[in-house]
Amino acid sequence: MSASGGPSHMPDGSSEPVAGAAGGGCDAGRVSIVITNIGELVTNDPGLGEDALGLLRDAAVVIDGGTVAWVGPTERAPAADEQYDAAGRAALPGFVDSHAHLVFAGERAEEFAARMSGRPYTAGGIRTTVARTRAASDDDLRANLRRLVDEMARQGTTTVECKSGYGLSVEQEERSLRIAAETVDEVTFLGAHVVPPEYADDPGGYVRLVTNEMLAACAPHARWVDVFCEDGAFDADQSREILTAGMRAGLTPRVHANQLGPGPGVRLAVELGAASADHCTHLTDADVDALASAATVATLLPGVDFSTRQPYPDARRLIDAGATVALATDCNPGSCYTSSMPFCIALAVRDLRMTPAEAVWAATAGGARALRRDDVGRLTPGARADVLVLDAPSHIHLAYRPGVPQVAAVWKAGRRVQA
Repeated sequence: MSASGGPSHMPDGSSEPVAGAAGGGCDAGRVSIVITNIGELVTNDPGLGEDALGLLRDAAVVIDGGTVAWVGPTERAPAADEQYDAAGRAALPGFVDSHAHLVFAGERAEEFAARMSGRPYTAGGIRTTVARTRAASDDDLRANLRRLVDEMARQGTTTVECKSGYGLSVEQEERSLRIAAETVDEVTFLGAHVVPPEYADDPGGYVRLVTNEMLAACAPHARWVDVFCEDGAFDADQSREILTAGMRAGLTPRVHANQLGPGPGVRLAVELGAASADHCTHLTDADVDALASAATVATLLPGVDFSTRQPYPDARRLIDAGATVALATDCNPGSCYTSSMPFCIALAVRDLRMTPAEAVWAATAGGARALRRDDVGRLTPGARADVLVLDAPSHIHLAYRPGVPQVAAVWKAGRRVQA
């Protein structure tokens, strides 16, 4: 390892072994695994391989405990306690889904059918899910959350962000975040999803609730604070008040921005140093310039636009301007009930005008940036050992063969989660 804690690269593109990583040098009870004969390995480290994806051919990865210990040519791979032969398949970092709403009860299939028959999406159905979520038991919410996280893992997702937002009361939002924190990697307080029915005539009163009692109860369970900054939800002043209150409580902002139409969300996200502005469907030139000049990641959610028949965001415009782009599912029971990052990658290539390489990077390293994580979204020594082996020779097949199951094996933090 280098003095900075990153990988030390060898002249042939491999990285030097970490002491004690393999070959019987592990701590008692720890198992090392070498994945060999990887036809194409996406490392997301240009210093290790070709292009932005850091592609290596005929590669191997050594996992020691929960981290990546070594990356390089198969012929030089160190010994390990166990071996997995990838047999020429492609491997890449596990997907990082940086935007999902997974603590809820019920479903809204009839609402989806109505949209497909011509009814426009206005986000009003959120209140339906709120009523069902409030009526559900802790065990029911917990079981549904775990079902969805397992479903994501079977499709290659190893890092999951989860928002609250279907409780919309102090007790219910705290419960949602507490349950989410048991299972997912990243937890976001979204008490400002919509104004609940009991505050329909007093939205200012609801903002005061969110920024005071609700925030105090919820902040201990979350890392992030989010707000739906949109006509029909929260305006710029209300959003700023909620986000700054969250920041004072130690949370980092993210913003639902510019989904249903042009608005202040993106520029507010950049102004406050938000980790991400999510949706970004309706952008002005000033919005694009703001994202291109800031660290705020533009997280695009093409599954929502597919499921609502809304316009797709223009990823090509953002990337060409220099903005950082991530992809996420926005898995939720109303506007986008998919947990499939491969599906979102295919949509991004087909309808957002991304290249296959850009879409894969956005679904891995881009998601990590949106969560301000440097331990996931890459396969380099010291990173968390989240490895996805495809039943395909190249990452391109994720977009080339849409809708086809292509996951051969998944490890999360060194533990096999999918056969």
